[in-house]
Amino acid sequence: MAGQHLQVLSALDAAKTQWYHFTAIVIAGMGFFTDSYDLFSISLVTKLIGRLYYYTPGSTNPGSLPPNVNAAISGVALCGTFAGQLFFGWIGDKMGRKRVYGVTLILMVVSALASGLSFGHTAKGVVATLCFFRFWLGFGVGGDYPLSATIMSEYANKKTRGAFIAAVFAMQGFGILAGGIVAIIVSSSFKAAYPAKAYEFDHIGSTVPQADYVWRIILMFGAVPAALTYYWRMKMPETARYTALVAKNAKQAASDMATVLQMEMEAEPEKVERLAMDSSNSYGLFSKEFLSRHGLHLLGTTTTWFFIDIAFYSQSLFQKDIFTDVGWLSSAKTMSALEETFKIARAQTIIALCGTIPGYWFTVAFIDYVGRFIIQLMGFFMMMVFMLGLSIPYNHWKNNDHTGFVVMYALTFFFCNFGPNATTFVVPAEIFPARLRSTCHGISAACGKAGAIIGAFGFLYAAESPTKSLDDKGYPPGIGVQNTLYVLAATDFLGFVFTFFVPEAKGKSLEEMSGDVGAEEGIEME
Repeated sequence: MAGQHLQVLSALDAAKTQWYHFTAIVIAGMGFFTDSYDLFSISLVTKLIGRLYYYTPGSTNPGSLPPNVNAAISGVALCGTFAGQLFFGWIGDKMGRKRVYGVTLILMVVSALASGLSFGHTAKGVVATLCFFRFWLGFGVGGDYPLSATIMSEYANKKTRGAFIAAVFAMQGFGILAGGIVAIIVSSSFKAAYPAKAYEFDHIGSTVPQADYVWRIILMFGAVPAALTYYWRMKMPETARYTALVAKNAKQAASDMATVLQMEMEAEPEKVERLAMDSSNSYGLFSKEFLSRHGLHLLGTTTTWFFIDIAFYSQSLFQKDIFTDVGWLSSAKTMSALEETFKIARAQTIIALCGTIPGYWFTVAFIDYVGRFIIQLMGFFMMMVFMLGLSIPYNHWKNNDHTGFVVMYALTFFFCNFGPNATTFVVPAEIFPARLRSTCHGISAACGKAGAIIGAFGFLYAAESPTKSLDDKGYPPGIGVQNTLYVLAATDFLGFVFTFFVPEAKGKSLEEMSGDVGAEEGIEME
């Protein structure tokens, strides 16, 4: 079989780390920076939107979003992401990674800008507009998942591939951090320009009319990083693996990679033709051959991503509610609208700096040494331990030790990201055949977003107190934050179990993992 292997793929596998690797990380990573900014910035402004558009005259508490509106605003982008991952994952295999890469970015830019606009000034008009455009924003974000992961995996060498893909995903942490920083700057600027008393002292005056610009500016800023990277995305050549193994264009693959690697490359069209005829390179997604080769792998990548996103998104989108419940954030009526926005953003920024970002980069540093499997297994286990550490002595944290709670909470984020939140993104880009890689990654990611939707909608209701009198206005009794944390610990345990279906890809070529014929062994790059 060695005679059938393609030089261009071997050259990519064995290539020394070069400038084009870092360029690809930045170009793909800025997409993920934008993705996370867009998805998580909404949690910074939902309280403000509630104060602006759902104020009840004479109420002892500020206006707040009704349950169905809060669920829609928080979760609609995730529904769009779910659809986008499936659609663009499939299109990425049919039309090529590069051809649709720019489309997702344009969709994100337009939708982010439009999210800050509204049809009319009524609550219905504002919320309907916001939900409509956030769905399409999520649709574009969804396309970025399979395309960015697949492009990075197909560009990388096998020695450091895990770190490169993880580095792209790690930009998500900086996007979350940027959301907090932008919200801090905008809210503090408006707070200084338009000072206001706390709600308990001035019901109407605590929410200045100019606050309406704050949430719009925060959401619209998500268009900036996406627009800045569009030109560079369009300059990237199609990946050699797609061009050679899927498009069957040996000459173009060799030409593109000769430019990228700065070396002479043989086209080998005869080998590409022979590879096209090989049964190992032709079975489809719904075939018995795929089921026997990769059925359990797909089960592993879909279920583990599903379970981690239940935990990750419920924690990320509703940090403000958890922090309020344990007393780290003051009661809403003791603050003005802009002060509350500032403090929510500050809390998210602290968690991002202390737990989220370090976790991502620990994965980048260790994934090609420790391996994907061990990191994912360890991450799920430690998340479960810290979730139980939060939930079992919950009343102690709530009544006596707010700082201890925040530290433990930050550690769950650390092991989420130095663990399954990163590895579930990396592995599906490595273990499936080139012609199905983007599709399978999209399916895996969409299952994750199904978990995120459950986390976003479920946590919203579940975290309410079992005592009706203690619930937020309009919400039915829930199971409380403590029991909700128990549920999240159980999802971490299930993720731990299903990790055993996920293969280890450390140090192996994409063709070795997927069963594709294509890479020649033993080539050394100088």
